Amino acid sequence: MTQKPDQYLSEWIDREALAEAMIPLIGQLYRSNNVSSSIYGYSLVNQSVIAILKAHRFAHYRSFDNSELSIHETFPLLKAISELELSSVTVDLGKLAYKFRKKSASYSAKQFAYEEMADVVGQQYTIASKGADVVLYGFGRIGRLIARIMIEKAGSGGELRLRAIVVRKGAENDLVKRASLLRRDSVHGHFNGIIVVDDDNNTINANGNLIQIIYAQNPAEVDYTQYGIKNALLVDSTGAWRDAKGLSQHLACQGINRVVLTAPGKGKLKNIVYGINHNEIIADDKIVSAASCTTNAIVPVLKVVNDKFGIVNGHIETVHAYTNDQNLIDNFHKGNRRGRSAVLNMIITETSAAIAVTKVLPELAGRITGNAIRVPTPNVSMAILNLNLAKAATREEMNEYLRYIVLHTDLHKQIDLVHSHEVVSTDFIGSRHTGVVDTEATIIQDNRVVLYVWYDNEFGYSCQVVRVMENMAGINLPTFPR
Repeated sequence: MTQKPDQYLSEWIDREALAEAMIPLIGQLYRSNNVSSSIYGYSLVNQSVIAILKAHRFAHYRSFDNSELSIHETFPLLKAISELELSSVTVDLGKLAYKFRKKSASYSAKQFAYEEMADVVGQQYTIASKGADVVLYGFGRIGRLIARIMIEKAGSGGELRLRAIVVRKGAENDLVKRASLLRRDSVHGHFNGIIVVDDDNNTINANGNLIQIIYAQNPAEVDYTQYGIKNALLVDSTGAWRDAKGLSQHLACQGINRVVLTAPGKGKLKNIVYGINHNEIIADDKIVSAASCTTNAIVPVLKVVNDKFGIVNGHIETVHAYTNDQNLIDNFHKGNRRGRSAVLNMIITETSAAIAVTKVLPELAGRITGNAIRVPTPNVSMAILNLNLAKAATREEMNEYLRYIVLHTDLHKQIDLVHSHEVVSTDFIGSRHTGVVDTEATIIQDNRVVLYVWYDNEFGYSCQVVRVMENMAGINLPTFPR
């Protein structure tokens, strides 16, 4: 029977009404109980009606039975969860709904939710470093995005609290300019909230987060305890120091306890890709590196492919957006080719990603080479993984396996998939995943596979840095379903 236009509209209005009803439940769980809800890794906190409905639609492309996730499935589960006594957990409503589908018709959402989360009902989850102070040393592209993410996540009371930002003073109106750069971004759009500047006290109030701006030429000039900052985690995004000796300058400052570097670490520093080797961080590790954006994008995909099919060898070609390290117009640069205009040229350059891969995945040592081409786009890059496998596979096998990884493993925040012949780089601005495999572009011939992995080299990487920070601070919330 053919549906009438009025029926389509009626169904849409019905879904809108349910999404509107979900918003206060999501907010209450988040702000009162520190319970974060999502759908297949897409956060529902502080989202609009349309964003919630789109999250359900996106889930359609991740399901094995090719059926759309209905808000009529997730709403009863969310309502049931809101009636439980929960604290400090994360809940994926998409995955819960997928499990709930397998239950008999007589099984209620309330009964299912209770049984799934029984071991944490009525219990206060203890966070090792509740309210850990954070200092951002440097406030460039990555520093500002980390600030945005932290401010966004602070609505529940915040396990990580952004207390201070350290920069070199550039002008008399430096504070206003820094706030403006946080408020407006040519790539990532406007800051989602309210920013108030206090020139007298050198502070920025962003959505209730009072952030001290500290002006210093080097780490030795700062005593953080005079601002009430203690045992803080410092994030160095300047790139000025990349080894233990240089970064140890921060540890010599009063108030700083641990350091995270937002660049590949040199020497014996641990290079951490969250989701792959974050469990290697121990209490004695005072300084760790969050590796590079490209390393974070390719390592999770390489890991799962190697686990299933085995990687004999391969080459990674990175098509990378230009960065601030390059020149806008032709001028002197100490690096090869980087002196030529970034906005006019494709530029062959080196990448440390292939070497960094072996630091995170030692089993691939000597098997991976890499190179990079900088292209005239300001954000979003692509890694082309040209691999020779130990076990032959078909295109369908590879794509189905990767979809399984996204649906049923802990790497759902690192790896995502896109199934479209029409996507281009700007479609991935703001992606919180470290890499998005373009399944329509996958090429396989016997044992040789070519995978195309999109990644937001700014925002997706910043999300990974925050995950490393949470791990360093001892914030590892239980995730449901198990």
